[in-house]
Amino acid sequence: MAKDNESLTTDFILTGFMGHPELKTLMFVVFFIIYLITMVGNLGLVALIVMERRLHTPMYIFLGNLALMDSCCSSAITPKMLENFFSEDRLISLYECMAQFYFLCLAETTDCFLLAAMAYDRYVAICRPLQYHTTMSKKLCIQMTIAACIAGSLHSMIHVFLLLRLTFCGSHQIDHFFCDILPLYRLSCADPFLNELMIYIFSMPIQIFTIATVLISYLCILFTIARMKSREGRGKAFSTCASHFFSVSIFYICLLMYIRPFEEGDKDIPVAIFYTIIIPLLNPFIYSLRNKEVINVLKKITKNSGKHTKGMITGHVV
Repeated sequence: MAKDNESLTTDFILTGFMGHPELKTLMFVVFFIIYLITMVGNLGLVALIVMERRLHTPMYIFLGNLALMDSCCSSAITPKMLENFFSEDRLISLYECMAQFYFLCLAETTDCFLLAAMAYDRYVAICRPLQYHTTMSKKLCIQMTIAACIAGSLHSMIHVFLLLRLTFCGSHQIDHFFCDILPLYRLSCADPFLNELMIYIFSMPIQIFTIATVLISYLCILFTIARMKSREGRGKAFSTCASHFFSVSIFYICLLMYIRPFEEGDKDIPVAIFYTIIIPLLNPFIYSLRNKEVINVLKKITKNSGKHTKGMITGHVV
């Protein structure tokens, strides 16, 4: 009991980036700018989708929730990382650690389901266009989004509860820039076999199901595009899916590299930076800059804002 109570008050030390103290100011500035752009890009996209009624369609509802989860992922990791660049102790409490991992796992799991839902949405839009409005109704879209969030939350809670059963002794140094599940297993005094088993039971089926959904959807889309007689139709269909497929490919490649069998190594940090910090930064720009409808809405808002500002200046002068 004493040992369990001791484990509940454990503080961990995040040692990520400690190997280059001379670069801490530069890294702080770079990651701070990345974080600001990420939040403005993702939350700006969410606000745009909420305000513009033309974007209240399944594709944009999924995209808005994806942007919200990317904001959650970045906010779970980056603020503590920025603090640690100039912190003397780099401490994080057990409960802060669990909260950080919970929100990261929630965001990543929900992202997996949302990306699969977006792939299915594109499959119905391109392969079954006449049935699109009946198959992908707004009600079904909202239900799929809620189900993705619930699945992400339950998946996160399972792993957090299992982490709390572990005891930690000896070294409390986490060789990472955030509280991730595999480094915590390496610090555990108790056997993490049950925890690892739950990863195979819950996490692997999620990955297999969502990746299979994406691959099958896009294979069907490619076959449909190949059979199109109109070159313009092929170009439009391919353009619609290219940004999504590119984003999905990067996400899953990084995730699969990171969740390889439980091995140690410094390769964890660069890959983790990419899928927890860089991907949330890129996603809103990948989807927005290649999407004519989003660009047109932005132009409309900018134009109206310019007219409003001009009107205010003219009225003030008069």
